[in-house]
Amino acid sequence: MRSLVTIEWLKIKKYPAFWWMLIIVLLTYPGINIMFYYVYEKVITGKEMANNIAKLLLGNPFVFPEVWQTVAYFSSFFVLLPAILVIMLVTNEYNYKTHRQNIIDGWSRNEFLLSKLIDVAIISFIATLVFTLVAVTFGIFLNTNSLNRWAEQLTVIPLFFIQTFAQLSIAFLLAYLIKKAFLALGVFLFYYLIVENILVAYLRFKKIMIGRFLPFEVSDRILVAPAFTRNFGKDSKTYYEEALAAVNTQLLLTILLTTIIWLICFRLHQKRDL
Repeated sequence: MRSLVTIEWLKIKKYPAFWWMLIIVLLTYPGINIMFYYVYEKVITGKEMANNIAKLLLGNPFVFPEVWQTVAYFSSFFVLLPAILVIMLVTNEYNYKTHRQNIIDGWSRNEFLLSKLIDVAIISFIATLVFTLVAVTFGIFLNTNSLNRWAEQLTVIPLFFIQTFAQLSIAFLLAYLIKKAFLALGVFLFYYLIVENILVAYLRFKKIMIGRFLPFEVSDRILVAPAFTRNFGKDSKTYYEEALAAVNTQLLLTILLTTIIWLICFRLHQKRDL
């Protein structure tokens, strides 16, 4: 295992695009949450009745314990950035023929895929670490009176990791099957940003429940929207409570789907012509 990690590190440490994309990922998570916090401050600041009503409805989603859920939810919008990183790493193996060289050097086929699984897990861990640091920073500096509640929603941290790993696994599968970075990225973005969103919205409008089984929606639903969203609209509270109740089911479905993805990859790699 250690040798796999070492070799993967040697591959990427002199790859500038990897470091630039990683920096973008590290900046995006705090950036998006600072932007939403700025909007929140603008909405509640003031002595007008509208400001007071907004403050009453929104509460303070950026203090403990709500900050875990808030930051995780907003940060999850940008999983496409680490997904680009995964696609780059996988397709480079085929562009530079390093996947063949690894086999020539004595790796088994399973070890090659295991090294890619480790890459996806490490990138997911880095994203989770950044999200955690952002949430902790907000929680500590915005309201010290809530510090005694910091541990109330810590389960969001592993849920964020699982969601990220699951969605990056889909990116890996596309890159593994297509092999071409530009094409794999195009398919990923088109489906992630357009196709599935349209399908989810249409199925929700038609009240057809199968939308929750779509590849990204499965894991999207393990991170519920911030609690303040239940205060908007006559059905919002019901929808929020149903979403909370479904988290465990969606978590099991996410783990099942991710397992199937990797089993497919390992199975195909045993038969694929290198």
